[in-house]
Amino acid sequence: MSGPHGIAAHTADDGTVVVTAPRYRLSVAPDGTIARLATDGAHPVALQLPGALDRTGAVDETLSASAPALEIAGPEPVVTVARRSTAWERAATRIVCTPDGPELTWTVHGEGTLTDVALLATRSALGGRGTGLRPSGHAWHTLFSPNPGPPRRLLRGAGESAVAGACGDARPGRGHWFFTPAPLCFALTEATLPDDTDPAVPLPAPQAWCTVSVGAPVGELTFTQAAYVPSDHGWHLRLDYEGHTRVESFFRTPAVLIAPGSPDPYTGLRDHRAWLRSRGWAPDPTPPGRPDWWSEPMFCGWGAQMARARDTGIPAPRLSTRAEYDAHLAHLERHGLNPGTVVIDDKWQRVYASWEPDTDKWPDLRGWIAGQHERGRRVLLWWRAWATEGMPDELCVRTPDGVPVAFDPGHPDARELLAANIDRMLAPDGLDADGLKIDFTADTPSGHSLVAEGRKWGIALLYDQLATIHRAAKAAKSDSLVVTHTPHSAFAEVTDMIRLNDMLRLDDPDPYADVVPQMRYRAAVTRASCPGLLVDTDDWCAPDLAQWRAYTAQKPALGVPALYVSTHLDRTGEALEEQDYAALRAQWGALGKRG
Repeated sequence: MSGPHGIAAHTADDGTVVVTAPRYRLSVAPDGTIARLATDGAHPVALQLPGALDRTGAVDETLSASAPALEIAGPEPVVTVARRSTAWERAATRIVCTPDGPELTWTVHGEGTLTDVALLATRSALGGRGTGLRPSGHAWHTLFSPNPGPPRRLLRGAGESAVAGACGDARPGRGHWFFTPAPLCFALTEATLPDDTDPAVPLPAPQAWCTVSVGAPVGELTFTQAAYVPSDHGWHLRLDYEGHTRVESFFRTPAVLIAPGSPDPYTGLRDHRAWLRSRGWAPDPTPPGRPDWWSEPMFCGWGAQMARARDTGIPAPRLSTRAEYDAHLAHLERHGLNPGTVVIDDKWQRVYASWEPDTDKWPDLRGWIAGQHERGRRVLLWWRAWATEGMPDELCVRTPDGVPVAFDPGHPDARELLAANIDRMLAPDGLDADGLKIDFTADTPSGHSLVAEGRKWGIALLYDQLATIHRAAKAAKSDSLVVTHTPHSAFAEVTDMIRLNDMLRLDDPDPYADVVPQMRYRAAVTRASCPGLLVDTDDWCAPDLAQWRAYTAQKPALGVPALYVSTHLDRTGEALEEQDYAALRAQWGALGKRG
């Protein structure tokens, strides 16, 4: 019998549980270890059900699994499979058969501290039926990740790995730092597509994509990253808890929704956001009224600092000075350009973890900001997340031997100091700046041995830091603007604008890439995941003048135009020409701003 969503479920004579929904068919095997997810026109996906929740000192292996139990009391059938574990007193997998697809969670009873959690995989100790790690199976060929990786590539093969989370840097294997965190949602298809295919552009033949989403209240995202782990025609998800999440009698993992039938990955991302909202895990995408000035063209000085560093040999952070910014702005004014917002970039402050200006560079920063206000401009200050320079050691996440590695937002005194710093930067009786550009969120601490004050870790710990900043910014100045590169739907509550981040990974052996498709893809991810937020288009680092021009022409369609250079590019040294300034004047004038 079908329920209100057109979902029918029954247990067959051989013990197989069969669920039939308009978009899929799920068959759970009588032994409870595997389920097959079938959709029209696609090969079934074989889902390994038990999971493996390792804890400190114990690897979670499955000794046996029960027959699947079907419950059809509500509108969505529920299938539960219990198992015996080597690490936990009791363990089970629960499948809610929603109209969109099966939604799985894993529960354990017992005591311990989580390390690695493998979902949709079985670490088998089932005697006589094969042992070792069993991943789920698939016939997919192409993977879409909303977390940008190599800028040349928009897609990757289904046999390649992908992560979405709060960590990354320029080192090999860790170049996924452009969005931290990106949406925890991967999309896969059986179609074989070139890696430079833009999934926002309709293909000649529509493709069927399956999305794999991870969701929970943001305070429960206490892992550093969610990883899509491939194998030989296999896959599973790994959540990296790193020994910082304590299980006290009971633990439930985040939910994993496997939703087939999306026509493209961005539709899948919008459905992912809708799922989070339906569970109360993400806010309504409609923001309160925002000030008009947030949408005005911005000048950020980092690219100009880097260009001057190229000329002078002086490190770029030492060129965040009043004299340099006055020269950049004067040059733009001579070309008829008057940005609505100026971003003072790295390193205006004396130490990274303090609001105090470096008076050798900015002898009267408050007075300079007041002068910009008189010209009708707003000023944002660059702020480095997680910075320890100038922060008392006891307010930091530390190594076992006491070396600080990151600011600790789990420490109440650290949160109080951070809020006080924000107030001094933005309050009218402080520097009276108008907002913050938050950078380096990818420096989120990661490591089993690190020592932190609170119980939060990973994505949840980053969220707490940004929540402290956002609350303090609004308390200091109600129309302040907080810019981050965190397009996870839940983070829409703690940011006002998403920055698309650097065009290139300059530490790659060959960093050159066609930047327009890459930035268009990042903007599409942001619009799908955080539709109520503005987009800061960024402007650094352009591979060459031709690509800078091509991307500049696209910026109004993607978000708020940002200009990072004043005279020439830092990568190639190519000078901006009158045609470039004319194009900027026309673009900014067409927006009704700053002609």
